Amino acid sequence: MAVTELPGVELHYTDEGPRDAPALLLVHGWGGEARAWAPVTAVLPPRFRVIGPDLRGHGRSSAPPSGYRPAELAGDLVALMDRLGVDKAVPVGHSMGAQVATALAVQHPARVRALAVIDPAYGADPDEERLFADRLAALRAGGAAAAVRQLGALPSAVRAQLLATPGHVLAKCYEGMYVTADAFGTRRTAEKFLARRVCPALSLHSLPEPAAWESAVPAPPGTRVVTWPGTGHFLHLERPAAFAALLTQWLMESLS
Repeated sequence: MAVTELPGVELHYTDEGPRDAPALLLVHGWGGEARAWAPVTAVLPPRFRVIGPDLRGHGRSSAPPSGYRPAELAGDLVALMDRLGVDKAVPVGHSMGAQVATALAVQHPARVRALAVIDPAYGADPDEERLFADRLAALRAGGAAAAVRQLGALPSAVRAQLLATPGHVLAKCYEGMYVTADAFGTRRTAEKFLARRVCPALSLHSLPEPAAWESAVPAPPGTRVVTWPGTGHFLHLERPAAFAALLTQWLMESLS
């Protein structure tokens, strides 16, 4: 794993594949790290350059006191792209990473060829929205232990990554996703934010109801919403080969 000094943060990342190939930017979720993508990277075809950062405050990257809103985390990724000489990339984000990837696509459209999200952490319905304040208070008080209680049963590697994440990082990230003035975690805010996308997007969901909601949001040509019934929140890790095939085929179609 390589490391680079960016404004205000030391970012660790992996960078594999041909330097002249289309770049995939794999963006892990809340309390995760680049290693979470290992089952997917093991089966991706060699036609891509694959960059996997540990987001600010996660994995081996440094954990400064601020900078955890999706737009700020996306800014770190733009700075990393600049450092690596990547003009355009395809951000692929899971959960919170889907918010970061979407913020990158919306706020830096010239740097994004296409966008892929997996069980995105936007689109919370009113019942979930009513839990935001209590969940944030619990995270501020209990850190990673509170995060584990909120998420319930998790794959062992995911649970270990979450427990290793500093409490202030988890609380700040949650606040940035759902509570701050520019958050787009709820359905009413996400609908406005997603409508600003200008690149094609692939959205993969584990449940049909959120997929149906996202299908109704205006989207650029080439956008596709897919549901995999019977899978959990980490569906790309449950079916890594199927996800790699879906992503590759969709990119071939949307970027041709």
